[in-house]
Amino acid sequence: MAVMMPQNYYEQEGSVEVNGRQGVCSEGDYYWVSGSTTLAKYDKDWNLIAMNDDPFKGYEAQVNHFGDIDIYQNEIYTGAEYFMDGIGENIQIAIYDADTLELKRTFPFEPESGQLECAGIAVDPDSQTVWMCSWVGEESGRYLYKYDLETGEYLGKVHLQMPPQWLQGIAYHDGCLYLTADDGTADDDEPDHLYRTKVADDRTCCTVTLERTFDDVTRQGEMEGLTFDREKGQLLILYNRGARIILGMPKGFYDGYDREISEVFTYTVK
Repeated sequence: MAVMMPQNYYEQEGSVEVNGRQGVCSEGDYYWVSGSTTLAKYDKDWNLIAMNDDPFKGYEAQVNHFGDIDIYQNEIYTGAEYFMDGIGENIQIAIYDADTLELKRTFPFEPESGQLECAGIAVDPDSQTVWMCSWVGEESGRYLYKYDLETGEYLGKVHLQMPPQWLQGIAYHDGCLYLTADDGTADDDEPDHLYRTKVADDRTCCTVTLERTFDDVTRQGEMEGLTFDREKGQLLILYNRGARIILGMPKGFYDGYDREISEVFTYTVK
């Protein structure tokens, strides 16, 4: 029963508009936010202090898209790819300097894994691994994909039991992997959700638990990445509203909007 119950209670503390629609991560005195084609760095008061709006220089294969991001030892981990109308190609783990926001190195993904897109990436410092999730459904979206943190070697995949639809972000916190899913229909004002799972070293599958329903955001739209601010004891969720999203691409706006608004919502973890 404990496996199927939420691990924590999350109390909303507010939100802030950010420059970036994909992901968020936190370390020390800073936050970082990814757009589809940007990386931004903020201080803990959400003042923008650095921006890279041309982050795809230095790649051998063509890429045009970031998903959710993570940080480890002052390096930003991204899942870079070429994404168009629901299809991802040239997927790779790309690592950036957290201060300069410049590309440092990349690792290719394993095509034989069956992964068709990279919605998010997370570093597990305890097992020295990197995890990627896929927004593309069917088989690709039913697994988490595991790589060696140091070498980038593909280590295998783990089957999600009771997998969510439309995974958007992934983060490691206190022994568990947390997943965000854009599984509510915005046209019908349906909320999106946070999920939790724990992967055992000797298992090829893991049980997914519903952790929280996000019915308290400004307006239902597209849930994206997440991170845990361990120093403040907070969960941060990135949410987009205003734009109609079809096959992962913005296609016009809802009534009352002439632009997409990206917000980071902050929740105290209890």
